[in-house]
Amino acid sequence: MNPWILAARPRTLGAAVVPVVTGCALAFSAGGFDPLTSALALICAILIQVATNYFNDAIDHAKGADTAERLGPVRATSAGLLSPRAMMTGGAVCLILAGVLAIPLVLHGGWPILVLGIVSLFLAYAYTGGPFPLAYLGLGEIFVVLFFGIIAVAGTFYLNTLALSSAALLAGLQIGLHSSVLLAVNNLRDLETDRAANKRTLAARFGLTFARRENASLVIAPFVLGLLWLPLGYLWAFLLPLMTLPLAWWLARACLEAAPARETNRLLAQAAALHAAFGLLLALAFLLP
Repeated sequence: MNPWILAARPRTLGAAVVPVVTGCALAFSAGGFDPLTSALALICAILIQVATNYFNDAIDHAKGADTAERLGPVRATSAGLLSPRAMMTGGAVCLILAGVLAIPLVLHGGWPILVLGIVSLFLAYAYTGGPFPLAYLGLGEIFVVLFFGIIAVAGTFYLNTLALSSAALLAGLQIGLHSSVLLAVNNLRDLETDRAANKRTLAARFGLTFARRENASLVIAPFVLGLLWLPLGYLWAFLLPLMTLPLAWWLARACLEAAPARETNRLLAQAAALHAAFGLLLALAFLLP
Protein backbone atom coordinates (compact mmCIF):
# COMPACT_ATOMS: atom_id res chain seq x y z
CA MET A 1 0.00 0.00 0.00
CA ASN A 2 1.19 3.52 -0.75
CA PRO A 3 2.65 4.90 2.52
CA TRP A 4 0.65 8.14 2.25
CA ILE A 5 -2.58 6.16 1.96
CA LEU A 6 -1.46 3.90 4.81
CA ALA A 7 -0.74 6.92 7.03
CA ALA A 8 -4.12 8.46 6.16
CA ARG A 9 -5.75 5.41 7.84
CA PRO A 10 -8.54 5.00 5.27
CA ARG A 11 -10.48 2.58 7.46
CA THR A 12 -11.04 5.35 9.99
CA LEU A 13 -12.18 8.05 7.55
CA GLY A 14 -15.80 7.09 8.09
CA ALA A 15 -15.48 9.14 11.28
CA ALA A 16 -15.32 12.23 9.05
CA VAL A 17 -17.82 11.11 6.41
CA VAL A 18 -20.71 9.76 8.52
CA PRO A 19 -21.45 12.90 10.59
CA VAL A 20 -21.42 15.12 7.51
CA VAL A 21 -23.78 12.76 5.66
CA THR A 22 -26.08 12.70 8.68
CA GLY A 23 -26.09 16.49 8.94
CA CYS A 24 -26.90 16.70 5.22
CA ALA A 25 -29.79 14.27 5.58
CA LEU A 26 -31.22 16.22 8.48
CA ALA A 27 -30.87 19.46 6.50
CA PHE A 28 -32.61 17.84 3.53
CA SER A 29 -35.52 16.86 5.76
CA ALA A 30 -35.71 20.51 6.85
CA GLY A 31 -35.76 21.69 3.24
CA GLY A 32 -32.34 23.35 3.35
CA PHE A 33 -29.96 20.98 1.57
CA ASP A 34 -27.25 22.64 -0.57
CA PRO A 35 -25.20 20.11 -2.63
CA LEU A 36 -22.14 22.32 -3.23
CA THR A 37 -21.90 23.46 0.38
CA SER A 38 -22.29 19.88 1.58
CA ALA A 39 -19.59 18.62 -0.80
CA LEU A 40 -17.13 21.26 0.39
CA ALA A 41 -17.91 20.46 4.02
CA LEU A 42 -17.28 16.77 3.38
CA ILE A 43 -13.96 17.35 1.63
CA CYS A 44 -12.78 19.70 4.39
CA ALA A 45 -13.75 17.19 7.08
CA ILE A 46 -11.79 14.41 5.35
CA LEU A 47 -8.73 16.64 4.84
CA ILE A 48 -8.72 17.68 8.51
CA GLN A 49 -8.93 14.07 9.66
CA VAL A 50 -6.14 13.00 7.30
CA ALA A 51 -4.00 15.88 8.59
CA THR A 52 -4.71 14.78 12.17
CA ASN A 53 -3.64 11.23 11.29
CA TYR A 54 -0.44 12.44 9.61
CA PHE A 55 0.53 14.59 12.58
CA ASN A 56 -0.34 11.76 14.96
CA ASP A 57 1.82 9.33 12.98
CA ALA A 58 4.88 11.59 13.12
CA ILE A 59 4.48 12.89 16.68
CA ASP A 60 3.70 9.52 18.28
CA HIS A 61 6.87 8.18 16.65
CA ALA A 62 8.91 11.11 17.97
CA LYS A 63 7.52 10.69 21.49
CA GLY A 64 8.07 6.94 21.56
CA ALA A 65 4.40 5.93 21.57
CA ASP A 66 4.83 3.94 18.35
CA THR A 67 7.55 1.35 18.86
CA ALA A 68 8.30 -2.20 17.76
CA GLU A 69 6.31 -3.39 20.79
CA ARG A 70 3.15 -1.64 19.59
CA LEU A 71 0.44 -4.15 18.60
CA GLY A 72 -1.64 -2.02 16.24
CA PRO A 73 -1.52 -1.52 12.47
CA VAL A 74 1.73 -0.40 10.84
CA ARG A 75 2.52 3.30 11.22
CA ALA A 76 4.35 4.83 8.27
CA THR A 77 6.85 6.90 10.25
CA SER A 78 7.84 4.27 12.79
CA ALA A 79 8.13 1.69 9.99
CA GLY A 80 10.54 3.99 8.12
CA LEU A 81 8.23 4.38 5.12
CA LEU A 82 8.12 8.17 5.46
CA SER A 83 10.26 10.62 7.38
CA PRO A 84 8.77 12.62 10.26
CA ARG A 85 9.45 15.82 8.31
CA ALA A 86 7.59 14.51 5.25
CA MET A 87 4.67 13.41 7.40
CA MET A 88 4.41 16.79 9.12
CA THR A 89 4.61 18.52 5.74
CA GLY A 90 1.82 16.30 4.43
CA GLY A 91 -0.35 17.24 7.39
CA ALA A 92 0.32 20.92 6.82
CA VAL A 93 -0.59 20.64 3.14
CA CYS A 94 -3.89 18.97 4.03
CA LEU A 95 -4.71 21.78 6.46
CA ILE A 96 -3.85 24.44 3.88
CA LEU A 97 -6.12 22.77 1.33
CA ALA A 98 -8.90 22.51 3.90
CA GLY A 99 -8.48 26.19 4.77
CA VAL A 100 -8.68 27.27 1.12
CA LEU A 101 -11.73 25.11 0.41
CA ALA A 102 -13.40 26.42 3.56
CA ILE A 103 -13.37 30.04 2.35
CA PRO A 104 -16.73 29.71 0.53
CA LEU A 105 -18.15 28.02 3.63
CA VAL A 106 -17.04 30.92 5.83
CA LEU A 107 -18.50 33.45 3.39
CA HIS A 108 -21.77 31.51 3.45
CA GLY A 109 -21.97 30.64 7.14
CA GLY A 110 -20.35 33.72 8.67
CA TRP A 111 -18.33 34.07 11.86
CA PRO A 112 -19.55 30.84 13.57
CA ILE A 113 -18.07 28.79 10.75
CA LEU A 114 -14.90 30.89 10.80
CA VAL A 115 -14.40 30.22 14.51
CA LEU A 116 -15.14 26.49 14.18
CA GLY A 117 -12.87 26.25 11.17
CA ILE A 118 -9.91 27.90 12.90
CA VAL A 119 -10.34 25.75 16.01
CA SER A 120 -10.64 22.57 13.92
CA LEU A 121 -7.48 23.38 11.95
CA PHE A 122 -5.56 24.14 15.13
CA LEU A 123 -6.71 21.01 16.97
CA ALA A 124 -5.73 18.78 14.06
CA TYR A 125 -2.15 19.47 15.20
CA ALA A 126 -2.84 20.01 18.91
CA TYR A 127 -4.46 16.57 19.20
CA THR A 128 -0.98 15.09 19.61
CA GLY A 129 1.33 18.13 19.19
CA GLY A 130 2.10 21.36 21.02
CA PRO A 131 2.57 21.96 24.74
CA PHE A 132 -0.85 20.53 25.69
CA PRO A 133 -1.53 17.56 23.36
CA LEU A 134 -5.08 16.39 23.91
CA ALA A 135 -4.37 12.71 23.30
CA TYR A 136 -1.54 12.74 25.86
CA LEU A 137 -3.72 14.39 28.51
CA GLY A 138 -6.60 11.91 28.35
CA LEU A 139 -8.86 14.30 26.42
CA GLY A 140 -8.98 12.34 23.18
CA GLU A 141 -12.47 10.92 23.64
CA ILE A 142 -13.92 14.36 24.45
CA PHE A 143 -12.25 15.80 21.36
CA VAL A 144 -13.71 13.06 19.15
CA VAL A 145 -17.24 13.36 20.54
CA LEU A 146 -17.19 17.13 20.00
CA PHE A 147 -15.48 17.44 16.62
CA PHE A 148 -16.35 14.14 14.95
CA GLY A 149 -19.85 14.18 16.34
CA ILE A 150 -21.67 17.20 17.69
CA ILE A 151 -19.81 19.94 15.80
CA ALA A 152 -19.59 17.95 12.55
CA VAL A 153 -23.32 17.17 12.39
CA ALA A 154 -24.59 20.47 13.77
CA GLY A 155 -22.07 22.44 11.71
CA THR A 156 -23.11 20.70 8.50
CA PHE A 157 -26.76 21.30 9.32
CA TYR A 158 -26.04 24.96 10.02
CA LEU A 159 -24.13 25.42 6.76
CA ASN A 160 -27.11 24.08 4.83
CA THR A 161 -29.89 25.84 6.73
CA LEU A 162 -28.18 28.71 8.63
CA ALA A 163 -30.11 27.50 11.67
CA LEU A 164 -29.44 25.45 14.78
CA SER A 165 -31.33 22.30 15.69
CA SER A 166 -31.70 20.18 18.80
CA ALA A 167 -32.05 17.19 16.48
CA ALA A 168 -28.62 17.92 14.98
CA LEU A 169 -27.07 18.11 18.45
CA LEU A 170 -28.62 14.79 19.49
CA ALA A 171 -27.58 13.04 16.28
CA GLY A 172 -24.08 14.47 16.66
CA LEU A 173 -23.79 13.22 20.22
CA GLN A 174 -24.85 9.70 19.21
CA ILE A 175 -22.45 9.55 16.28
CA GLY A 176 -19.64 11.16 18.27
CA LEU A 177 -19.90 8.54 21.00
CA HIS A 178 -19.56 5.75 18.44
CA SER A 179 -16.64 7.60 16.81
CA SER A 180 -14.90 7.67 20.17
CA VAL A 181 -15.12 3.87 20.36
CA LEU A 182 -12.52 3.73 17.57
CA LEU A 183 -10.14 5.73 19.74
CA ALA A 184 -11.01 3.96 22.98
CA VAL A 185 -10.35 0.52 21.46
CA ASN A 186 -6.96 1.77 20.27
CA ASN A 187 -6.21 3.05 23.76
CA LEU A 188 -7.24 -0.28 25.27
CA ARG A 189 -4.88 -2.13 22.95
CA ASP A 190 -1.99 0.31 23.46
CA LEU A 191 -2.40 0.68 27.22
CA GLU A 192 1.07 -0.55 28.20
CA THR A 193 3.04 1.13 25.41
CA ASP A 194 1.17 4.40 26.05
CA ARG A 195 2.12 4.25 29.72
CA ALA A 196 5.74 3.68 28.77
CA ALA A 197 5.63 6.76 26.51
CA ASN A 198 3.83 8.82 29.18
CA LYS A 199 0.80 9.07 26.92
CA ARG A 200 -1.84 9.50 29.61
CA THR A 201 -4.95 8.29 27.84
CA LEU A 202 -7.93 7.40 30.00
CA ALA A 203 -7.01 3.73 29.62
CA ALA A 204 -3.41 4.40 30.68
CA ARG A 205 -4.55 6.55 33.63
CA PHE A 206 -7.23 4.28 35.06
CA GLY A 207 -6.27 0.80 33.94
CA LEU A 208 -7.59 -2.21 32.08
CA THR A 209 -10.90 -2.67 33.89
CA PHE A 210 -11.84 0.97 33.39
CA ALA A 211 -10.86 0.82 29.70
CA ARG A 212 -13.04 -2.24 29.10
CA ARG A 213 -16.05 -0.63 30.79
CA GLU A 214 -15.46 2.67 29.00
CA ASN A 215 -15.57 0.95 25.62
CA ALA A 216 -18.73 -0.98 26.43
CA SER A 217 -20.44 2.17 27.73
CA LEU A 218 -19.54 4.18 24.62
CA VAL A 219 -20.95 1.42 22.43
CA ILE A 220 -24.32 1.23 24.23
CA ALA A 221 -24.89 4.89 25.17
CA PRO A 222 -26.13 6.04 21.71
CA PHE A 223 -28.96 3.52 21.87
CA VAL A 224 -30.07 4.84 25.26
CA LEU A 225 -29.92 8.39 23.90
CA GLY A 226 -32.06 7.21 20.99
CA LEU A 227 -35.07 7.27 23.29
CA LEU A 228 -34.90 11.08 23.12
CA TRP A 229 -35.98 10.96 19.47
CA LEU A 230 -39.48 9.93 20.54
CA PRO A 231 -40.49 13.19 22.29
CA LEU A 232 -38.86 15.09 19.41
CA GLY A 233 -41.19 13.33 16.99
CA TYR A 234 -38.55 11.36 15.03
CA LEU A 235 -39.87 7.80 15.25
CA TRP A 236 -37.67 6.43 12.46
CA ALA A 237 -34.56 7.97 14.04
CA PHE A 238 -35.29 5.84 17.09
CA LEU A 239 -36.24 2.66 15.23
CA LEU A 240 -33.81 2.29 12.32
CA PRO A 241 -30.54 2.43 14.31
CA LEU A 242 -31.87 -0.38 16.50
CA MET A 243 -31.06 -2.68 13.59
CA THR A 244 -27.41 -2.40 14.67
CA LEU A 245 -28.11 -3.35 18.28
CA PRO A 246 -27.04 -7.01 17.89
CA LEU A 247 -23.64 -5.90 16.56
CA ALA A 248 -23.37 -3.33 19.36
CA TRP A 249 -24.23 -5.93 22.00
CA TRP A 250 -21.59 -8.32 20.64
CA LEU A 251 -19.00 -5.53 20.51
CA ALA A 252 -19.76 -4.35 24.05
CA ARG A 253 -19.35 -7.88 25.41
CA ALA A 254 -16.14 -8.36 23.42
CA CYS A 255 -14.73 -5.11 24.80
CA LEU A 256 -15.46 -6.23 28.36
CA GLU A 257 -13.50 -9.42 27.74
CA ALA A 258 -10.69 -7.94 25.62
CA ALA A 259 -7.09 -7.66 26.73
CA PRO A 260 -4.68 -5.03 25.41
CA ALA A 261 -3.22 -7.49 22.91
CA ARG A 262 -3.39 -8.29 19.21
CA GLU A 263 -6.92 -9.71 19.36
CA THR A 264 -8.26 -6.24 20.11
CA ASN A 265 -7.37 -5.22 16.54
CA ARG A 266 -10.38 -7.14 15.27
CA LEU A 267 -12.59 -5.00 17.49
CA LEU A 268 -11.56 -1.93 15.48
CA ALA A 269 -13.18 -3.31 12.33
CA GLN A 270 -16.36 -4.08 14.26
CA ALA A 271 -16.37 -0.62 15.84
CA ALA A 272 -15.95 1.03 12.44
CA ALA A 273 -18.78 -1.09 11.02
CA LEU A 274 -21.06 -0.17 13.91
CA HIS A 275 -20.25 3.53 13.57
CA ALA A 276 -20.96 3.54 9.84
CA ALA A 277 -24.11 1.41 9.99
CA PHE A 278 -25.63 3.29 12.92
CA GLY A 279 -24.87 6.70 11.41
CA LEU A 280 -26.11 5.87 7.91
CA LEU A 281 -29.31 4.33 9.24
CA LEU A 282 -29.84 7.46 11.31
CA ALA A 283 -29.30 9.56 8.19
CA LEU A 284 -31.78 7.42 6.28
CA ALA A 285 -34.32 7.91 9.06
CA PHE A 286 -34.33 11.64 8.42
CA LEU A 287 -35.23 11.05 4.78
CA LEU A 288 -38.29 8.97 5.61
CA PRO A 289 -41.72 10.56 6.15
